[in-house]
Amino acid sequence: MHAGKVPAAVLFDALGTLVALEPPAPNLRRELANRFGITATDAEAERAIAAEITFYRAHLDEGRDARRLADLRSRCAEALRTALPQTRQLAHVTTGALTEALLESLRFRAFPEAHGALAAVRARGQRLAVVSNWDASLPDVLARLNLTPLLDGVVTSAQVGARKPSPAIFEAALRAVRAEPAEALHVGDSLEEDVNGARRAGIEAVLISRDGTRGPPGVRTIASLLEL
Repeated sequence: MHAGKVPAAVLFDALGTLVALEPPAPNLRRELANRFGITATDAEAERAIAAEITFYRAHLDEGRDARRLADLRSRCAEALRTALPQTRQLAHVTTGALTEALLESLRFRAFPEAHGALAAVRARGQRLAVVSNWDASLPDVLARLNLTPLLDGVVTSAQVGARKPSPAIFEAALRAVRAEPAEALHVGDSLEEDVNGARRAGIEAVLISRDGTRGPPGVRTIASLLEL
């Protein structure tokens, strides 16, 4: 895209760009205590969440429809269980009940400027889509955060069968917003997945770095979506 030209479409990463995951370990401690009478320390809850996240990241693309997503969540809950202290109380907790506790511990919120930034982009007549390494639940997450009305499409790696930085997922997002690579801009918080991935697909990229850290030379960096 030529300098000064307004893109026809803007693509956004989800986690770390539009939405944040609230610290899940304190929520997990509370859920374990309230639901099952299980006491876990901060460190134990952190280890269990870390194990679950590692498992999820390895398998997230398997959650491409409701049935497979339910199965993935059950397996994530069991990964969580194996990382917790193996007590008699935990042994009597069913997979279904532990899955519910896990899901209640994972709470997402929109970054404060997300709605305003998306609305401003949309007011310029640009088309918007989210492109993310996520399972089939992402549209529901965005809907709960009232971001969906501002979007023209949501494209997930589970849906496409390819993860960022693969060009394939960006190409699917371009189809969703009816744009050519040279007409689009992608915004994300990962240098490899978002910046390099978008560039491999021929899309100009912007790195969002909320702590103010500058990106490498040649990479436009912003600290807030309102800078778009």
